[in-house]
Order: sequence, then structure tokens, then C-alpha cells
Amino acid sequence: MRADNIDDVVDGLAGIVAEARRAGDRVGYFAALYRQVTVEVRKAIHAGRFEDGPRMDRFDTHFGNRYFEAYDAWRRDGSGPRCWRETFGLLDDADTVIVQHLLLGVNAHINLDLAVAAARTSPGADIQALRNDFLLINDILASVVLAVQDSVDALSPFMSLLDKVGGRTDEQILDFSIRQSREEAWYNAVLLAGQTEEQQTTTIDRLDIRAAVLARLIAHPGGLVRPALELIRRTEKDDVSAVITHLDGAMGGASAG
Repeated sequence: MRADNIDDVVDGLAGIVAEARRAGDRVGYFAALYRQVTVEVRKAIHAGRFEDGPRMDRFDTHFGNRYFEAYDAWRRDGSGPRCWRETFGLLDDADTVIVQHLLLGVNAHINLDLAVAAARTSPGADIQALRNDFLLINDILASVVLAVQDSVDALSPFMSLLDKVGGRTDEQILDFSIRQSREEAWYNAVLLAGQTEEQQTTTIDRLDIRAAVLARLIAHPGGLVRPALELIRRTEKDDVSAVITHLDGAMGGASAG
């Protein structure tokens, strides 16, 4: 699967979501979230919110192709970046809850793929001109996170209870985590943009290792998080296809067909 523009990215993600829904495949959880983020980015491009819309189209295309490459490699022979292998490797694990699947995808795509996509879009000194548009995506991500959090609450009654007790603390943590990760991704994008191809290979490998370690922590947390996840697992909806449909409609628009 290869995208040439942002429309191809949206269509490719919609295809993955639709097939996952038919097959009851949990890969559709993150794909549904990612599709909605991409749709919102496309809307922002069309509305002229970015300083350079065509550049953001190219950026989002590079970003999407990173995901498609990892997805295709996993489907082909279980290969691909370490962090994506950790993520896809848990798709058949019924004990991994919905929010963990979402966080695993977010971790791999932001902590590895985002910096690579930015550096490919604006190599060398051109990377600095990308910063404002790069940061604007934080606002788009925040709006999607809010909608998806509401969707997860409907699917996971215990998550909803935690929200009421904690004042949506989990959503605030997720939003902060995404913003923090994107700040680190920007630093790494600037680093990659100024490196030789050989240096980039070393840096990307380092980012992959770090994201893989984070994936293991998300998948197997310690402390009080473990019993909380067990309660979430016991109470949340276990119909994978229905969960995908619900997540894919979180923004209130048309879901993938």
C-alpha cells in the first residue's frame, strides 16, 4: 500500500478499518483513530489553517506511508520496526484493553514515525519553516483525543467511572503525553533533517528501540495500573467489530464503509 497524497492516506486507512471491522481484527482500533486525525488534518488544509497547505499534504503522506509500510511488513512476514512489531504483536491478545491498543499505536507513530516524516518533508535548513504547522496539529490531535475518549468511555464502563472520579484525568494525561511526545519528535526531526543518510539510519534505529521499550511498558504496566486494567477488561465491550465501528464514528462524521 502506497499513498501519493493525503486523500490516498484517508482511503488507505478507511480500507484497513473496513477490513478490520469485517474480520474482527483489533488493528482497526488505532486505524480508526488515525483515520479521523487524518480527515481532520485534511479539513484544516482545505480551510487554509496551515501556513503551507501543499507542504502539509506531503508531510501527512510521508507520515501515512510510514504506517502503511509497517502494516504491510507485519502482514507479509511479521517484520518491520520493533515498536510496530510490539504493537501488532498484541492484536490477538484479548487481555490488552482498548485504550492500550490505542496508546500502542500512538506511541509507535509519534515516537518513531513523526520525526522521520517531518525530516523527509523538509530536509536540511527547511525543517525550521515547518515548525508552526507541525505544532498546529497538536490542536487537531486534542480535539480527536477528546472525541475518542468519550467513545472509549462508552465502550468501557470502568473507564467512564474513572473519568467521573478523576475529573477526566486520563484524557488530560493522554493529551499531555501526546504533546510531550510531539515536542520530542520535533527535536528529533530537526536532528534527522541535518544528518547524512548513514547518521539517519543510526538515529532512526535508536528511536525505534526507545519506542519499543515504551510499547512494552504500555502493554505490561506495573503498580496499581495492572489491577485497574483488569477491571477495565472485565467491563468493556468485547465485540471487536462493534468497537471499531464505535471508535470510527467518534468525531460524528461518516465512518469507513
